[in-house]
Amino acid sequence: MADEEETEGEEPKKGSKKPLLIGLVLALVLGGGGFFAVYSGMFLAPDSVVADGSASEDVDIELPDVAFVALDPLIINTGANGGRQHLRFQAQLEVSPVYVPEVEVMLPRIIDILNGYLRAVEIRDLQDPMSLIRLRAQMLRRIQVVVGEGRVRDLLIMEFVLN
Repeated sequence: MADEEETEGEEPKKGSKKPLLIGLVLALVLGGGGFFAVYSGMFLAPDSVVADGSASEDVDIELPDVAFVALDPLIINTGANGGRQHLRFQAQLEVSPVYVPEVEVMLPRIIDILNGYLRAVEIRDLQDPMSLIRLRAQMLRRIQVVVGEGRVRDLLIMEFVLN
């Protein structure tokens, strides 16, 4: 019993902090080395990147054959019940160069479709930044119906300001 009383009164021995410090230093050194290896291009570097970090000169990137048709800017009164809010909208259409004349002929109809659609959209949809993706997709679909499938590739919104 005397032995039990002595062990109860003593404080337990604390472990050494030396292994913890060694582990921390090793983690920092290995992490820094891994970062340097990836950043310098030793690992995970594309084949076209040479040792000095510039792209090789023999790689030619072909850009798609596209043309852009600018739409006239639209200013739309969105204020319901006499409100004075306006939407300023400007966009361009991405078109195959073959179809540019056909799309330009249809510009008045495209402007009419966009004007009617944007007037019908509720203000809360115009104010929400996340709804711009949905609005863009719906406007593009309407334009594609007007000019025909395959003529307009994309609708690029250049200006969308609500004030």
